[in-house]
This record gives sequence, structure tokens and C-alpha cells, in this order.
Amino acid sequence: MEARGDDEVADGQHVQPSSANACPSEPRQESTENLDEDDLFKHSTTLTNKQRGNEVTVRPATLDSLSIHQLAAQGEVSQVVAHLSRDSSLISRQDERGFTPLMWAAAFGEKAVVDFLLEKGADPKTIARERESALTLASSGGYVDIVESLLRHGVDINTYDWNGGTPLLYAVRGNHIKCVEALLAKGADMTIESDSGYSPMALAVALGHKKIQKVLEDHILKLYKPPT
Repeated sequence: MEARGDDEVADGQHVQPSSANACPSEPRQESTENLDEDDLFKHSTTLTNKQRGNEVTVRPATLDSLSIHQLAAQGEVSQVVAHLSRDSSLISRQDERGFTPLMWAAAFGEKAVVDFLLEKGADPKTIARERESALTLASSGGYVDIVESLLRHGVDINTYDWNGGTPLLYAVRGNHIKCVEALLAKGADMTIESDSGYSPMALAVALGHKKIQKVLEDHILKLYKPPT
């Protein structure tokens, strides 16, 4: 597993689904009366086309047009409920990459959706096409509350993805201290290396994550401390 920036997502690198490519949200139509020229470029193409007087040929996505996976990623609990009321099998539906609604919600830190889907029987142990898991995605994003919830549901804490990355390795890579602590507390294996040869400690050192190093060192000392 190579060290990657926190803004990378599971659009081919399989850390976290891409909000830009897969979960379009309805753009806000804000007033432009008090904006200068630079501010205008921060708005959507649709809005600037209107300002130019061009005909808008593509309508923005609406909630009705989004899949249950996209709705889960956006935290639209009521819409997810509505989809499942029409077709309960959607709770375990995998998209083209093997991601379930639960995995999308975990990847985007949507705790309310995660809790709802787990309560309704979503399988937190599902593995996607390239071995991504809900736990890996939540760990990569630094969502410790979701990590803890998934661990309470008996997921494999040492599951690995396509390049040997475990939830612990991804939490270390993202410098997510709380996630690292939560995973270690539940017995995450510190000796597992990614395919590129990085152990959690080696990765923390390589990335200069000194607080993570301290957490790992303290955990090692605790493991080897003789019983009193």
C-alpha cells in the first residue's frame, strides 16, 4: 500500500468512493448580487452558463434521480428509507465496483445512515470487488464513530484490500489518531504489512506522523508489559 493523500477516494485507488464522480448533489442557486468576478468561478458550470445567457441543456441531479448508493453517501436517511420500503433487497445491492449502500455511507462518514442500515440488517462484512470493506473505508476517512460501530458488529478487523492495506494501515496513512486507537484497542494486528512492505509503524515513520508513532509505541509497550 502506497502512502496517499487524504483527498484520494475509491475511484480506482479504492480507498473511498469519489463524491465528484459518483454522488452528484443538487447545486445551490445562490444570489450573485454581492459576488465579485473571482467568486463567480466557484459556482457550478450550470450557474455560470445562465449568467452568460447560454441555454442550459443539462438539468442538475435531483434526489429522485439518485441511486440508493448515492443517497446513502449524501446522508439522505428519509430517501434511503423510501427506497427500501419499495424494494428491501436494495439494502445489500452492490454497484459496479461492489460497493453497498452501507459502504458508501461509511466512506462519507454518514453515521445516521450507517446506523439505520445496520439496524435493518445490512451486512457489514461485505467485501467489494477489490476487497474494499466498510471498515477500511471508514478508517481511511477517519470516522471513528463508524469504525467503533462496525467493530461492534463483528467485522474482520484485519481485512485487507487489493494492495494489502488493512483498516489500521489506512488509519495510519490518514493520520487518524482516534481510529488507530480504536482499532488497536480491539486487537488490530500491528505486524501485517502492505504489499509494498509497510507495517503500520514503518508507514507512520515514513509519513512523519509522530503522534501516531507514539500511539503505536505505547501499544507495543502495553502488549509486552509483564503482568503484575
